[in-house]
Amino acid sequence: MIAASAKIHPLSVVEEGAVVGENVVVGPFCHVGPRVVLHDDVELLAHAVVTGRTTIGRRTRIFSNAVIGGDPQSLHHDGAETTLVVGEDCTIREGVTMNTGTTEGGGETVVGNGNLFLANSHVAHDCRIGNGVILSNNVMLAGHVRVDDRAILGGGSAVHQFTRIGRQAFIGGLSAVSYDVIPYGMLNGNPGILGGLNVVGMSRAGMEKPVIHQVRRAFKQIFEAEGSIRANAAAIRGDYADCPPVIEILDFIAADSDRALSSPHRGKG
Repeated sequence: MIAASAKIHPLSVVEEGAVVGENVVVGPFCHVGPRVVLHDDVELLAHAVVTGRTTIGRRTRIFSNAVIGGDPQSLHHDGAETTLVVGEDCTIREGVTMNTGTTEGGGETVVGNGNLFLANSHVAHDCRIGNGVILSNNVMLAGHVRVDDRAILGGGSAVHQFTRIGRQAFIGGLSAVSYDVIPYGMLNGNPGILGGLNVVGMSRAGMEKPVIHQVRRAFKQIFEAEGSIRANAAAIRGDYADCPPVIEILDFIAADSDRALSSPHRGKG
């Protein structure tokens, strides 16, 4: 079904079965598969490909040579039809690739709203991307990675499968992210080392200085005190009951995960 207001270039292919919303623009030499849904005001620039069982949210723009909704690059994929859901107001630049999920991973790759994916970045099968996330050029997310709201990943960084990156974390360019990164954490290097907190990002997000000071104090208690990270985090919970950002970090640390935690000293904890 193609809305009457959609503008589809005659040199593009929109296969029968695709759903194309109001005011969608499909530029020349694009390909839209038969199980694709393009919601209102989506724009595909020349040579963009959207395939698989893929849904693209309103006002999202997909630039040239991006391939969105390709099969998962997994040896365990059994060929079953899986999905990719991309939210609203995303910008997906040249050469970006996003894959559908795998059956063993829940069958769905999910990308939230207002995200920016710069050229040649990759979102693998079964990833979960929050809102307001930035993947810079050539960022590589392996399968089953979770990236929470407003995290920023610098150019060329690579994230190991099943790794979690917390809200508003910052990953430096060319970093190797092998272990979970706490909310507001700042990680750099290969192997990636947790160097502190994303104080600049916290300030830009409107966090007040007294709250930032509390988070910094908690960070030192968790990562610089004797004992394990998880034990230190559990020990201070009662002291920060009125500080939501610290509680967010503590909950992240306490949650079950397939990966260890990045730390300042050992690379993991």
